[in-house]
Amino acid sequence: MPSSSLRSVVPEPVKRALRPWARRLGLAQAAPWWLRDRPPWAAPDARQLQAGVWCNICGWSGAAFGGIAHTEDATCPQCGAIARDRFLLWCALGRTPPAELRNARMLETSPRLGVQYRDMMRRWFRYRASDFDNSAHKADVQIDLQDIDLPSGTLDLIITPHVLEHVPDTDVALAELHRVLRRGGRMYLQVPMCYGITAAPRTPEFHADNTPVFWNFGWDLTDRIRRAGFATTVLVTHAYAAMLRGEVAAPSSNGDGFHLEELVANARPNDLTPFADDATAQRLGFLPAYHFATWECVRVD
Repeated sequence: MPSSSLRSVVPEPVKRALRPWARRLGLAQAAPWWLRDRPPWAAPDARQLQAGVWCNICGWSGAAFGGIAHTEDATCPQCGAIARDRFLLWCALGRTPPAELRNARMLETSPRLGVQYRDMMRRWFRYRASDFDNSAHKADVQIDLQDIDLPSGTLDLIITPHVLEHVPDTDVALAELHRVLRRGGRMYLQVPMCYGITAAPRTPEFHADNTPVFWNFGWDLTDRIRRAGFATTVLVTHAYAAMLRGEVAAPSSNGDGFHLEELVANARPNDLTPFADDATAQRLGFLPAYHFATWECVRVD
């Protein structure tokens, strides 16, 4: 029976009883997440540290991820997470104080990951997933980020991966996201960072789920986030920070869609916070370094 089916029929008391045996038999990291009791913010264990790569979302470890080194690839064979998913969760869980994580009221906008990931998130957080029209992502609630149907101050944590570029009015969406967070609440925001300066696409642009792209964002997105009332910094890998600060030479763009020369030329080093050293980036698949940036946005007013 597939593990997804098994999850639906095994009672929770039985799962709790099985988890200690999984640990004793050394199965904890190979088994589905519900046979493990390590929270997603726990540090990697010895097995994960000794493996070539490991997935901080489901705990899988092995010799290599599937596919190529790319923010939209390097796929975990167990849960299907791609590199950008792992970086976003690495930032969100690593930067949020642990006391704020347990039972946090969390909203994730348009997550691509499936039932295993969402089951894990619901185990540790008061988690809901949203989507604009439910046409490409399964969600708990249907939400337009320009008009979020939630009371003010009701969320502790928002995770939003590669969604803001699909919203026509950026400032209205940021104001709404600010409104629904409590004071001190956090948002971890990713957009495809391929350009140095924000501009509308010159020709119609669509991503894989056939949603139109309204904006190709650059580093100046930081200004708009601050105007919305957030304190913000851009979390990047140590290697990318070194490139953007001019400490090491950046490689030439290789046709992957990232305009690296433009990104470096328009970088704002004072707005950067390195948050994944070289060993971590290699182990979690945060390669190439210049593919990875996440805005940490804390509501301060």
